[in-house]
Formats: sequence, structure tokens, C-alpha cells
Amino acid sequence: MADTTAAPPATPGVLVDPYRAYNFKLSIQGVVQGHFTRVERLGVRVPRILYREAGDHATVRSIPGPVEYATVTLKYGLTSSTELIDWLFQVVGGQIQRQNVSILLLDDAGATTVREWRLIDAWPCEWYGAPLDALGQEIAIEAISLAYDRLEIEHAAPSSPTP
Repeated sequence: MADTTAAPPATPGVLVDPYRAYNFKLSIQGVVQGHFTRVERLGVRVPRILYREAGDHATVRSIPGPVEYATVTLKYGLTSSTELIDWLFQVVGGQIQRQNVSILLLDDAGATTVREWRLIDAWPCEWYGAPLDALGQEIAIEAISLAYDRLEIEHAAPSSPTP
């Protein structure tokens, strides 16, 4: 469940640096735990449904529609590990095995989790193999996309400013 404690209000004159996007790791329940090169499309959308009340044709009102979660794409260096591709081919074979996935953003030192996004009941829905180039020298990077039923966000307690 998401932490509901509020962060202290911004203090004038106190510089607060944003977290770095490169310090993160993933934990996939029952499948794999480790570091990935990139996480893309983490997001949620609540579309609005427009309607007019009877007798008031000049005013258009809106209500929230069904929640939509973007599929999250994970990019990782190709290794001898087959855990992710095995999980995908279970789905291809008609056996969806849903797992909880945690994306953990770490502090600058890489020691403390400062934010956690939990993808509840995730399953692989797309896979893209690494582009291969006989003349290139890049690392082979694969991509797998996950669909999920719900997103939870856990906030770490902010540290107090030092004088």
C-alpha cells in the first residue's frame, strides 16, 4: 500500500537535488532479481468521460473513466540467464504466471531505496531481441514489456535538511 505520510514543505533557500535516474534495480517475484539498463513507460492514465447534464447544454462535465496502466518496458543486457524468456514463453504457451515486480530507485550512494514502484500481478506481453550487427561493438540489449493490473508507489521518508 502506498505510504500516505506527507513530505515536509519546501523550505526557501534549501537546495534539494533530484534523484539520479541511473541508480535503480528491479525485483521480479519468483523470476529474477537484478539490475537492468533501462525502464521505460512507467505510467498511469485516468481518461475523462465527458457528459452534459439534462437541461444544461452549455456546461460539459467530466468524470473519471477506467484506469489505464502503460506497459512497462525493461531493457537488459543479454546473458546466459533464461528466466525472463522462460516466463514469456509460459505466456506464449497459454500459462500466464503473474508476478509482482518492484522497481527500486536508489539514492546517490546506491545503498538506500528512495522510491519504490510496485507492478501488481505483472506478466510479460512483448519481447524484442537484441539488434545484431557484425560490425558493431555494442552490448546486446533485449527488451521485455510487462502488463500489470495495479500500480502502488511507496515513498521513502525524506531526510531532514542539514544546516
